[in-house]
Amino acid sequence: MTSHGAGFAGQIASLFRMSDEVWARHASGWSVWTRLASFPLLLVAIWSHVWIGWGWAAALIAIVTVWLWLNPRVFSPPATTNNWAAKVTFGERVWLNRKAIPIPRHHATAAYLLSAISGVGFAIALYGAVVTLIWPAILGTVVVYTGKVWFCDRMVWLYEDMKDRDQVYRSWLR
Repeated sequence: MTSHGAGFAGQIASLFRMSDEVWARHASGWSVWTRLASFPLLLVAIWSHVWIGWGWAAALIAIVTVWLWLNPRVFSPPATTNNWAAKVTFGERVWLNRKAIPIPRHHATAAYLLSAISGVGFAIALYGAVVTLIWPAILGTVVVYTGKVWFCDRMVWLYEDMKDRDQVYRSWLR
């Protein structure tokens, strides 16, 4: 199953070329947690323009971006997937496949709302990093993480609600 659905999330998944094998590797707790921890690295890379100029800052931003692409590929698939981190990735796959296998409306509503919250936080944090103001950077980061971690938890809930509706979804759990 490599369907990526429609919209921005599907475009991002397509850009990241998330094959079944890559998704299996991304189910590793190492992948999930290190990816989640990468946002501050991006902010520091942007903020660094005041110390090293935009040219070198752009190089650091590119390194973080490459890391985000590599991250779901560098860790081995986990021995077991009956854990929160793996179920986050399973829920994301279910979310991206929602056009082929519809999901309950309450999950879609929550996912859109939490994505919007994270997006607002990202804009605030980005502003703080570009103009080098610590409070918007911190506030934005808190909002990003609040929305993202809550979104991740909703993806676990989505997977739990959907795993028995499709044999492929069930097969991810081991």
